[in-house]
Amino acid sequence: MSRDIPSSGKLRAEGSVHVKDAMSTDLLVVGTAVTVAEAARLMLRRHVGAAVVMDERIPGPGIITERDVMRAVADGRDLEATSVEVCMTFEARTATTSWDLDTAAEEMINGHFRHLVVVDEQGGMVGIVSMRDVVGARIRAAHTSEVAGPATRTPGARSSH
Repeated sequence: MSRDIPSSGKLRAEGSVHVKDAMSTDLLVVGTAVTVAEAARLMLRRHVGAAVVMDERIPGPGIITERDVMRAVADGRDLEATSVEVCMTFEARTATTSWDLDTAAEEMINGHFRHLVVVDEQGGMVGIVSMRDVVGARIRAAHTSEVAGPATRTPGARSSH
């Protein structure tokens, strides 16, 4: 079932959180010749759900995710003999560091994936943001606003709600 998320979410109005505030800069990068089994072991060891795939033969970064690994298992592939190139997503979707985090979340939801490769304004790869990162940043932002909210009000001031 496809579901589009409206562009003007309530969280956006509460304060802008950007991709750069939530992304991980500790990238796992593998080549296309790495086996799916080795990529899975590396992801497990690094506690990440995706690896960026780089190869001079492809125009931009690709990605292999834990879902791709599960699909390979379900298809009966020999993970020790199958290269990442067979199972990866070519031309991984990207976001810039300046994107609003809600925009990144909408891109992931509408595209049915959980990771975006993050690039800087010049197009250089600088990180990755996952749906888990989005949720974590939102929880931290909500907690921070709850803690800071009442303390920043002037005594006796009325709420505008």
